[in-house]
Amino acid sequence: MTSAKRPSLLVTALPVVAIVLFVLTVSGIVWSAGSTLGYDFQAYAGAAQRILDGQRLYDPAIDVAGGFAIYLYPPPFALAIVPLAIIGGQMAVAIWTALMVASVLAGVAVLPVARSVRWLVLLLGALDWPLVYSIKLGQVGPILFLLFAIGWRWIDRPGRLGSAIGLATLVKVQPGLLLGWAALTGRWRAIAAAVVIVSGAAVLATIVTGTQPWLDYPALLGRVNSPLTTPHNFTPGAIAFQAGAPIAVAGALQIFATIGALAAVVIAARTMSAEASYLVAVTASQLISPLLWDHYAILLILPVAWLLERRQWWAIAVPLAMSIPLVGIVPAAVYPVAFGICLVAPIAVGAADRRRAGTATAAAAASPGAHPVTLDSGR
Repeated sequence: MTSAKRPSLLVTALPVVAIVLFVLTVSGIVWSAGSTLGYDFQAYAGAAQRILDGQRLYDPAIDVAGGFAIYLYPPPFALAIVPLAIIGGQMAVAIWTALMVASVLAGVAVLPVARSVRWLVLLLGALDWPLVYSIKLGQVGPILFLLFAIGWRWIDRPGRLGSAIGLATLVKVQPGLLLGWAALTGRWRAIAAAVVIVSGAAVLATIVTGTQPWLDYPALLGRVNSPLTTPHNFTPGAIAFQAGAPIAVAGALQIFATIGALAAVVIAARTMSAEASYLVAVTASQLISPLLWDHYAILLILPVAWLLERRQWWAIAVPLAMSIPLVGIVPAAVYPVAFGICLVAPIAVGAADRRRAGTATAAAAASPGAHPVTLDSGR
């Protein structure tokens, strides 16, 4: 009789270290935030208050993104914030901040990876500047992280997948790209579920706010969505422009990055497993955005988790490159580079997995008495 293999000290200590570090970093940034805690939440609460006051939802005078309390999200999302606007004050900020922390923890908990990988992801998240910065700002990144994690876990459950995509699209418009991914992979029932949710929310918002917000919103996005000259933007074109590249060169780079991201979605959807192609689409949905703030990189934790599940330990370097100790040290270009890596890596790793599986299948077929082996595409 042999004794069971005892887990290593590292595996045993990982949960404790991850929890302690997460509590310390999140508590630290919340405590040190002062009046800046919930900075972005003020934009959501302000929009909700304008609904309560019967005022215009979008300010027609806004012509640049990044200022205080500027609301750049779809009309239904403002409607969802109305209960917090009614509460108001620091209590509303505290509730929202707690919801952001809970969203991160719930997102990590539902990731369809091994338990040890989830603890490692939590540990990396505790060090990840985009994650803790999102919590400090009260930005919607943690909500999208949770919704995308739900979509990944239940990728073969059309109702849950479609609901996650639909809700994410109501929070921000960029996740709508996942409807294209769903069409490319033949997930029509998921698309139907998403359309029902988005349409229902749009009708409800129209009943409450009228049609004016739907006219103002596209006009607002057209005025503020400059991918090159918006301050503190992290798109490839903006980084090039900030580094001194002529605007024509920076613009060409931005167009190339956008086309490349969309092409990666198509290639992954047609050739990779459902999980890999889904995470490529999640990454691309942010990379094609004309406004790419640093805290958007919270979503890169998802493809990193997928890579770690496949023992691609080098992927740890992606969140570490954007970690709290390196803020202000690494160049701004680390953000578009990190997005690019997480866009390409699932395709490359998935292709390598398929080649190895093909080689194993061929070897098994050539063996005497072998039985036929099929390769599951994961769809």
